[in-house]
Amino acid sequence: MTRTAGETMGRIVTREELGELIRADRAAGRTIAFANGCFDVLHAGHIRYVQGARAQGDRLIVAVNDDASVSRLKGAGRPILDARDRAELVAAIRGVDYVIVFSEPTATELLAAFRPDVHCKGTDYTPDSVPERDTVRAYGGRIAIVGDPKNHSTRRLVSRIASEHPADRTGPERTDAPPGS
Repeated sequence: MTRTAGETMGRIVTREELGELIRADRAAGRTIAFANGCFDVLHAGHIRYVQGARAQGDRLIVAVNDDASVSRLKGAGRPILDARDRAELVAAIRGVDYVIVFSEPTATELLAAFRPDVHCKGTDYTPDSVPERDTVRAYGGRIAIVGDPKNHSTRRLVSRIASEHPADRTGPERTDAPPGS
């Protein structure tokens, strides 16, 4: 399903709100697709992943890792953007209906609670390597591998920016310095 120019961006919701929205969507006969990730420094690979996930259902939930879980997963200095900013960026992607921020190490708890029809993961996974596969299979859901080949990386992008723009690493540019200094 595609949106028209007049459609709004996705909503950032709480677990309680998401439960109510899913109940209403199911009552209306809609299928639910679910995707998750850190989405730190949004890039084309993220967009293609989310759009691939959208093609799997009538509604798309995207779960965004909170700041502490991104730091645990990605290491010191991450995330670059805070969870609220990352959630807003993801909510603005065409096709995203609901965005939820979560703190657990995997999306297992969300999947068990909301039981989406399809759990979508990127092409760096196979159906058998998805960490939440047993949970999804236990409730009768399906796993879909979506997006383009994993040749985009926030880590590579951040490294490239740092190496090509070393002055940017020292902090904000001084505005009180004379031109050329």
